[in-house]
Amino acid sequence: MKSKSAGFSASARAAARRKLTVVVTGGAGFVGSHLCERLVGDGHHVICVDNFHTGRCANVHGLMASGRFDVIEHDIVEPFGSKLPRFDQIYNLACPASPPHYQADPVRTALTCSQGTYNCLRAAHEHRARLFHASTSEIYGDPEVHPQAETYHGNVNTTGPRSCYDEGKRFAETLATDFGAQNGLVIRIGRIFNTYGPRMQPDDGRVVSNFIVQALLGKDITVYGSGEQTRSFCFVSDLIDGFSRLMANGDAPLGPINLGNPVETTVGELALMISDMVGSRSKIIYKPLPVDDPRRRRPDITQAKALLGWSPKVELATGLRRTIAYFDEQLRLRSLRHAEARLKTQDIFPAGSTLAEAVL
Repeated sequence: MKSKSAGFSASARAAARRKLTVVVTGGAGFVGSHLCERLVGDGHHVICVDNFHTGRCANVHGLMASGRFDVIEHDIVEPFGSKLPRFDQIYNLACPASPPHYQADPVRTALTCSQGTYNCLRAAHEHRARLFHASTSEIYGDPEVHPQAETYHGNVNTTGPRSCYDEGKRFAETLATDFGAQNGLVIRIGRIFNTYGPRMQPDDGRVVSNFIVQALLGKDITVYGSGEQTRSFCFVSDLIDGFSRLMANGDAPLGPINLGNPVETTVGELALMISDMVGSRSKIIYKPLPVDDPRRRRPDITQAKALLGWSPKVELATGLRRTIAYFDEQLRLRSLRHAEARLKTQDIFPAGSTLAEAVL
């Protein structure tokens, strides 16, 4: 049996041991902030680049005290110029990843995937740095092959409401692969399947966050379609481990690698599971399925297992409990802030005090 370091070159293993300067575009987002946390925890100096369109300062605020974390506010559609210090690696995660966010400005989404990726590649070339590009299972579209292996080329609508993201990510894979080959750069591409966990935004339109927030608030849980469509849910810490292993894998050319949980769950099953965990009395209601919404989604992770020694470890029930706890705390804090704001407007307690102080 191959060891988990199989395929790792001596230079990659050495890089993993020494402390690096690493750029993470989209570093204040859901997945990006967890990656930054992992890199800082490993002792690296991290430069978070984000335009804060969907990223949040609160996601990375706690990293500032490390002394190895800096934030640059920048949109990667624009050239970096001299903004970046010398760096060793760059992870390109900058792009809205949920349908409501990437469909809000589809042209900007397409440009982020194209011009933004090109700017990251040019910066990597200038610094002779290794580049990781965050791709997506959406490049498979509504798949006609199941499960989806990296050799499947997809079934994607080029002009539908999801095309700005799906086709944008497909083009970015081509651009990264060709640019790397042409310029002698080490490129790593991870195709991310449905990922969930703390720091998801409550309004991002993803099925896990939608169901949890609706259940916690006692609102109807909205299932689009019959609920028989499937997804494969990967907890964010498992995904970040996959990123790390893929980035450290050798120096030889390597194609895109699926990173996701191969355990398939129907959307209807997920709704019932979350409702039961929350203890909610919410009703499950059904609405029409959005255009081009995939019917089935499950990764074939044979390559990730063989080349990276990687497979997800966190079971869905465990990950959901952690995610529910996060959203429960966020909703309680939001409720407290709203209560403070109402009391302040009524001059019930001074502006400099808190609700907790007022009731003592």
